[in-house]
Amino acid sequence: MKECVQFYINGEWVDPVNPQHLDVINPATEESIAKIAMGNSEDVNKAVAAAKNAFDSFSQTSKEERLALMGKILEVYQSRYDEIAETISSEMGAPLWLSKAAQAATGAGHFATFMEILKNYDFVEDKGTTRLRKEPVGVCGLITPWNWPINQIACKVAPALAAGCTMILKPSEVSPLNAILFAEVLDEAGVPAGVFNLVNGDGMNVGEAMSSHPDIDMMSFTGSTRAGIAVAKASADSVKRVAQELGGKSANIILDDADFNKSVAGGVGSVFTNSGQSCNAPTRMLVPADRQEEAVAIAKATAEATVVGNPIDVAPGGMGPVVSEVQFNKIQGLIEKGIEEGATLVAGGPGKPEGLNAGYFVKPTVFSDVSNDMTIAREEIFGPVLSILPYKDEDDALSIANDTEYGLSGYVSGSQEKAQKFAEKIRSGNVHVNGAGPDFTAPFGGYKKSGNGREWGELGFEEFLEIKAILGYNVAQ
Repeated sequence: MKECVQFYINGEWVDPVNPQHLDVINPATEESIAKIAMGNSEDVNKAVAAAKNAFDSFSQTSKEERLALMGKILEVYQSRYDEIAETISSEMGAPLWLSKAAQAATGAGHFATFMEILKNYDFVEDKGTTRLRKEPVGVCGLITPWNWPINQIACKVAPALAAGCTMILKPSEVSPLNAILFAEVLDEAGVPAGVFNLVNGDGMNVGEAMSSHPDIDMMSFTGSTRAGIAVAKASADSVKRVAQELGGKSANIILDDADFNKSVAGGVGSVFTNSGQSCNAPTRMLVPADRQEEAVAIAKATAEATVVGNPIDVAPGGMGPVVSEVQFNKIQGLIEKGIEEGATLVAGGPGKPEGLNAGYFVKPTVFSDVSNDMTIAREEIFGPVLSILPYKDEDDALSIANDTEYGLSGYVSGSQEKAQKFAEKIRSGNVHVNGAGPDFTAPFGGYKKSGNGREWGELGFEEFLEIKAILGYNVAQ
């Protein structure tokens, strides 16, 4: 078992102020694979002091210096790629095929994308006699989740570095080992002392200390809406910038002229990817009422063909476990709630898949005849559970799609022109038309209780910049 009981502060691995330990559990075996230290406000104070001290010099580095540094980080990251993928798989249960193809790949993808943005970005703009300067926002507190861990770390750290900010990272204590590897990557790449700091811990003792810290200028948080509200409240007294990427309950609208075999099967597969543990998963599938039976048959066949097994060797397309016992129990309760409230269970259901007694494995589950007021249509389940909702016409479909407190993502399938027009009416930060995949250059974030601000791409980069107007700058002498 690994012992990872130090924090990375001011360019060194240091002992916690008051050592407390937590086991990291492999969700496929329910066994401890590592021990980490849990920090407190004193550890946060040390990390913030280091970041604040480093900001004066790092914020003045040139674009070329930061590009060279990020290039070195990417080089070292690639040299440890397999180790990162294997670590993610062991600590949060993503199948190894998914860890290599997507989980670890997103980290490299974000660094490469933000390097391109930095290379072409103009930090100075003149408007008449006024000069506008875009400058680093300052010391940033970054809090990241367990479900796509290195993705969320990289899409915050890379733009913060590119902008010239310094930072403190608190990864999820459920999947912290990849973050420790990431800190090792940055250390080997030569990131200056104090620019990047890592403190492990929970939200109550570390997250709140970061959010309320007067010397942190910005909080960037990804996680549940409940926790995001807590971060915003704790940040309010110091009037710091808060960027949040929170929960979702995304609608997937299958229009009547869509290719049903492709669209329905693809939508089901997207829900089951990462065991349903994606904030933008298309968990509400809206289908024409007169074709619900057809959609249900396709969804049922897709679910029943989805193999659930050990993350190390399950084949591409297969599912691993969900991340923890807490998550497993929450999903089981919501599946039971769906049955209790009268939805039709099409595939899966309560309990573990046959033959998988150890591990937090959930059956790929599909409900039909779901109405939008049912709990399984309202709450973010964060598991491999799909709800199929029938609609009367496109106006009804749009009303159902937008009738949610969330607004992170949406999905539409149909003829291109029809799908495009429908996508424009969905109130969400992203809409995927006809199975379009992720785009590292496109902004990612949501409406309503799905958060505020954006990550990814140029708009995500600009979250880490302040704007200064120097009036009378361009006046002839």
